[in-house]
Amino acid sequence: MKPFAYVKAADEKQALAALGRERGKVLPLAGGMDLVSLLKDRIATPDRVVNVKGLDGTITATPDGGLRIGAAVRLVDLIAHATVSSQYAALAEAASETGTPQIRNLGTVGGNLMQRPRCWYFRNEEFPCLKKGGARCYSVDGENQFHAILGGGPCHIVHPSSLAVPLVAFGAKLRVVGPRGEKEVLAEEFYELPERNLYGETALRPDELLTHVILPPAKAMKSATYEVRFRSSHDWPIAFASVALALANGTVSDARVVLGAVAPIPWRSPEAEAALKGQPANEATAIKAAEAALAGATPMTQNAYKVQVARTAVKRAILHAAGVSA
Repeated sequence: MKPFAYVKAADEKQALAALGRERGKVLPLAGGMDLVSLLKDRIATPDRVVNVKGLDGTITATPDGGLRIGAAVRLVDLIAHATVSSQYAALAEAASETGTPQIRNLGTVGGNLMQRPRCWYFRNEEFPCLKKGGARCYSVDGENQFHAILGGGPCHIVHPSSLAVPLVAFGAKLRVVGPRGEKEVLAEEFYELPERNLYGETALRPDELLTHVILPPAKAMKSATYEVRFRSSHDWPIAFASVALALANGTVSDARVVLGAVAPIPWRSPEAEAALKGQPANEATAIKAAEAALAGATPMTQNAYKVQVARTAVKRAILHAAGVSA
């Protein structure tokens, strides 16, 4: 890997002071699950790496009854948190499906939310792909069986974060700090399509840090995440879905449906939500919502199978959240 300077930041203030304004020149390091691989493969070639393990690593209640989760919280601690598992089941389920026990013991919430795409053309230094400043997206005419079926183009990556999908379903906000102060951004607006941001995936500027996740009160929402993988051992999902439902006497009064691993961003489906609202929480309704969620899918040459896989993930996430057996 390219040699780089190393800064160990004791807190948020020191971490911000060590960052820079030019993309890719200074990168934060938390658990290192993603960054170390990028460094080894020379996809990331920073001049300086900033250790941000000193950021907040706690989970605390907010005054309105929600949760404030520090970016340095490890996935294993997120899974074990009683309030997360009882009130935000979709988030706990997504975290528990991430990687291996070793990865969950080191990986952090912020690292999971900020990881780069897993596209094999992007990850291979031999391919000057569109996202790395090249002339074309190699997946269009190449091996695209794991690429996007929704919202793709000009780059056809799929979003890699397992936690971002349920966070969008819960309407979470992300706290961002930088030299211009701090702000809270909806998770749904934090991630950007390639047509808007080709060389990055988020609205985060190089001199800004993601420091916290802020979850609104769960109230009576029921939620679930359902993931489909080739192998039950460590593997990246083919498709998955996170669903948050409000139920009244067996009828869906409100719903949020978000798909993962099928688009360059966590893909919220207003069509599926509309198909659920006002309808009984049963298998027939779940099937209609799943069909609505994938109605606009545009598969590539080798990934049409993902359409049915994603439909199944949406249907089962809805039924699981509603407590209905398929």
